[in-house]
Amino acid sequence: MPKPPLPHTLPHAVSRLRTERLARAVKPFRMRGGPAERCPGCRVMFSHCFCNLRPNVATQAGVCLLMADIEPLKPSNTGWLIADVVRDTFAFSWARTWVDPRLLTLLADPQWQPYVVFPGEFVAPERVVHALVPETAAPGQLPKRPLFVLLDATWAEAGKMFRKSPYLNNFPVLSLHPEQVSNYRLRRSSRSDHFCTSEVGALCLELAGENHAAEVLATYLDVFTHHYLQAKNQKPLDLEDAAHLRLRDLSGQRQSGVLRVTS
Repeated sequence: MPKPPLPHTLPHAVSRLRTERLARAVKPFRMRGGPAERCPGCRVMFSHCFCNLRPNVATQAGVCLLMADIEPLKPSNTGWLIADVVRDTFAFSWARTWVDPRLLTLLADPQWQPYVVFPGEFVAPERVVHALVPETAAPGQLPKRPLFVLLDATWAEAGKMFRKSPYLNNFPVLSLHPEQVSNYRLRRSSRSDHFCTSEVGALCLELAGENHAAEVLATYLDVFTHHYLQAKNQKPLDLEDAAHLRLRDLSGQRQSGVLRVTS
């Protein structure tokens, strides 16, 4: 009798959202470069699959991905990587005229303190924070956990999503000012300070004091990028490069058993 899958190998929030989006599609989603047989677990061609390297980290912080319509369908989407790594990741489709009631329930959950992650220069100053607000709790209650709301979309789409989502208006806006430049190489951007969703997620985790999870996510992005580009260019994998070695090293840092790499 086959063993049941481990909880962290089951379809995660973005995978389930992708299934929902495909179910309501009126025409097939066509990927750039034509059709390709891709692993449903990691979205890379089977010859370059990296599902066996998927980490899973228990964190105090959570991530809520508010995704533009076709983002869950894009093989290059990196919100998927956050859901791979961060156990408490939630994902919802965004629409101008409709909001998923499950999203509203999550945002109202008293265990969470939502932070909308968006550049502060486009927001009223009184809403902007650059660090997490210290949480105090009543006797017998736990402090609220940070929930980072990431707008997973192109820059133009993210701006529209921010302006046209009134249900986010009552939450602080977390404005990040990272010193590094983006290393993301799977989509073009004219701005070195435009970060992919996975990079933003790692920065948020670091800000929340989740340094180990942040480093795992950053390294996992490097591993994904290598597998994706090598498959795209029909080149062999280098499983001994710096990113793979670093991910193996991080997987050995089993802090209270919170990090596991699937086999």
